[in-house]
Amino acid sequence: MILSPAAVGFATAFSLILAIGAQNAFVLRQGLLRQHVLPLCLFCAVSDAILIAAGVAGFGTIAAAFPGFPRLMALAGAAFLAVYGALRLHAAWTGGTALSLSSEAPPLRRTLAIAAAFTWLNPHVYLDTLGLIGAVSTQYAATPAKIAFGLGAVLASFVFFFSLGYGARLLAPAFQSARAWRLLDLGIGVVMWVLAAGLIRGAA
Repeated sequence: MILSPAAVGFATAFSLILAIGAQNAFVLRQGLLRQHVLPLCLFCAVSDAILIAAGVAGFGTIAAAFPGFPRLMALAGAAFLAVYGALRLHAAWTGGTALSLSSEAPPLRRTLAIAAAFTWLNPHVYLDTLGLIGAVSTQYAATPAKIAFGLGAVLASFVFFFSLGYGARLLAPAFQSARAWRLLDLGIGVVMWVLAAGLIRGAA
């Protein structure tokens, strides 16, 4: 059976975004805390939509005209991931964090600023959206099919982020203890440092 362009776009984007990364880990953590979930998920999904639209429209060829851009983004992203990873590892070491639905949430502006850094300073996002999704979209010569492919990819992003952000609350009972949060912070910190190391190696 031949899949429609929209279905191909959805499957392509969903398979790429499904991998555990810094952005996904942050959305998961905020979902567990139930802090700014709606604007955070919306921000991540809309950011993806912009990048996907650019990739389908052929912006990847423009990005390829600036060879130094990927390395610059890799180093900036690695620096941010290293710092944020250190903060999470410090939180895991000191402990004392348990899930409290009544705790004061950090400002929305700060939450979105962190999400923006995870999104726009991550070179893999550009590879996935501008590169891979843009490349797959080239199989559709007709404009309606290309638009359908892009809409399918954008829909996958919205489905994923909102499922992750709001689905995280199902895990909330397991995170009532400080031990669970220490393990989560430890895992997130390790993931951040691994991703940072990979970006540095790739930029070398």
